[in-house]
Amino acid sequence: MTEEEKEQYIHNIQQLEKEKKWKAIAAILKELNEMDAAELMEILAPDSMVVVFRILPKDFAADLFANLDTQEQGIILNAASEKEVGVLLEELMVDDAVDALEELPANVVSRLLSEVSPQTRATINKFLAYPEDSVGSIMTAEFLGLKKSMTVKEAIERVRKGANESEQIYNCYVMDSSRHLEGAVSLKDLILAKDNDLIDDIMDTDLISATTSEDRENVAELFSKYDLLSMPVVDAEHRLVGIVTVDDVIDVMQEELTEDMEKMAAMTPSDTPYLKSSIFKLARNRIVWLILLMFSSVFSSLVLTSNTAVFSTIPLLIAFIPMLTDAAGNAGSQSSATIIRSIATHELDTKDFYKAFFKELCVGLIAGFTLAICNFIRIICQYHDVKVAFAVSTALVFTVMIAKLLGCALPFLARFVKVDPALMAAPIISTVMDTVSLVVYVLICKLIFLI
Repeated sequence: MTEEEKEQYIHNIQQLEKEKKWKAIAAILKELNEMDAAELMEILAPDSMVVVFRILPKDFAADLFANLDTQEQGIILNAASEKEVGVLLEELMVDDAVDALEELPANVVSRLLSEVSPQTRATINKFLAYPEDSVGSIMTAEFLGLKKSMTVKEAIERVRKGANESEQIYNCYVMDSSRHLEGAVSLKDLILAKDNDLIDDIMDTDLISATTSEDRENVAELFSKYDLLSMPVVDAEHRLVGIVTVDDVIDVMQEELTEDMEKMAAMTPSDTPYLKSSIFKLARNRIVWLILLMFSSVFSSLVLTSNTAVFSTIPLLIAFIPMLTDAAGNAGSQSSATIIRSIATHELDTKDFYKAFFKELCVGLIAGFTLAICNFIRIICQYHDVKVAFAVSTALVFTVMIAKLLGCALPFLARFVKVDPALMAAPIISTVMDTVSLVVYVLICKLIFLI
C-alpha cells in the first residue's frame, strides 16, 4: 500500500465512520493485507474499532489483532465478552495470544483463560511463566513435527494437514517418541526428494538451537549470523517445545535497538510508541537523567570558580572555553558511539581493550593536532597573540586525546562490570569531558603564563 493509497483509505474510512457504516469499513479492511488493515484500524475511535472488529470474519480478525499495537489490543479485549475473547485466543498463534495477555492484570487473564480449551490454556500458562527477556517468551508452540521413520510422501501429507495450524512450514523438525530434537528438514528438501525416501536419510542433524531460558538477544544475534528463518527451542532435557521465527526476532532487534538509542540519549527506555505516550511519561523518562547530568556540571563550576585568577589575568582565555568543551565532547562521543556499536555487534570484547585503546590514542593524536593547527592559525589571524594561540591549541590536543581515550575506555568498563555500554554514550562523555577539558586548560594556561 503506497502512501497515496493509504491517505485515500484513511479519508474513506473516516467518512464511513462519521456515517456509522461499520459493514462498509469491515469490507474495506477485508480486502487488505492484515498488516495494512491493522494500521487503518488504529485510526478508528475505540468504540468504532470494537464494532468493526466484531463484524470481521474470525480468521481475518485474529490475524489483524496480532498486528495491532498493545493499546488497541487492550481496547478490544476489554470490550469483548469472555466468550468472544476465548474464541479469539483459540484462533491466535500461541505467541501472539501470550503477547496480548501479558498486558492484562493476572485476575483478568485467569478469567479469560477459562474460556479456552484445556490444551490451549496449558500451553498459554506455560508461555506466560517464561521470563520477559527469555527465548521462551517469544517462541511459538505451533510448528510441524516429523518422525525420522516417515517417508517423504507421509511427511508431505503431514505438512498439508498441519500447515494452517503452524506458524511456518518452510522448516519441519524431527523428534523421537519422547519429543527429543533429532534433526530438521526443509520444505525444499521434501519437494526434491523421492516419495519413498526416509526422513532419516534427508534430514539435517547439524542444528543450531536455543533453550527456553536463553536470552532472546543472543538468539537474535544467531539469526543474523547464520541467516536463519527459524530456530528450534528445547528445554533442559533437549525436548523440542517450540520454535522462534524470523518475524519475532526482527521485533526483538527493533526493541533492543530502540532501547539502546534511548539509553545513549540519556533517557529511561520505554516500550510505548511516542504518539501514545503521555507528556508526563515522556518527561519522567527524561528528567531523571537531565537532573543527574545537570548536577554533574557542578564540578565544572568548581574548576572555574577556583581558578578565577587565571581568567582575570588574561580575560581572552574565557572566550575559548566553549570551543574546548564542545570539541572534547564531540571527540569523546565519536569514540564512544563507535566502541558501543562494536561491542553490541560482538566485533569487540573486553579482551580487545588494549587494541582499541591504542587505536583511539592514535586517532586522538591525529585529530587533536589537526584541530590544534587549524585553531592556532585562526587565533593568530584573529587576535595576533601567539602565546594564547599556543595555550589554547596545546589544551586542544590533550583534551581531544583524553576524550578519545575516555570514549573508548568507559564502554569497556561498563561491559566489564556488566552494565549496558550504551549508558556510556554522548551525554555522559560530554558531561565528563566538560570538567576534564577545563582542568587541562587551566593547568596548561598556568604553566605557559606562569600564573
